[in-house]
Amino acid sequence: VQLQASGGGLVQAGGSLRLSCAASGRTISSYGKGWFRQAPGKEREFVAAITGSGFTTYYGDSVKGRFTMSRDNGKNTVYLQMGSLEPEDTAVYYCAASVWSSLPDAHNLRFDYWGQGTLVTVSS
Repeated sequence: VQLQASGGGLVQAGGSLRLSCAASGRTISSYGKGWFRQAPGKEREFVAAITGSGFTTYYGDSVKGRFTMSRDNGKNTVYLQMGSLEPEDTAVYYCAASVWSSLPDAHNLRFDYWGQGTLVTVSS
C-alpha cells in the first residue's frame, strides 16, 4: 500500500488550501483514513480522520470548524480542505490509513500505513 499526499504549498494567513492523498498498490477504499501534521520541534498531531464509509469524520480541536475531510472511494483518494489558515497550521502534513474502517477511538488509533508528507507553510 502506498499513500501519496499532495497539495501543500505556501499560503497567506486566512487563505485556503486543499490536500489530496491517493492510495495505490492495493484497494483500500474501505479503510479508515486520517491526516496528521508535525511542525518543527513539535510532536505529531492528529488533524482529522474519516471512516471507510465516509459517514463519520473526526477533527482535532485546533482545526475543528476550519478544516473538512472528505473521501472519494471511487478514486481511492481522500482530501483535506483547509480554510482560515493560521501561521500555527504550518507543518508537514501526512496521510495515513487504518484497517479499522470504523476508526474506533480515532484520535488515539494507531494507523497502519503512512504516506510521505507534504509541507504547508502559512505566512502571516
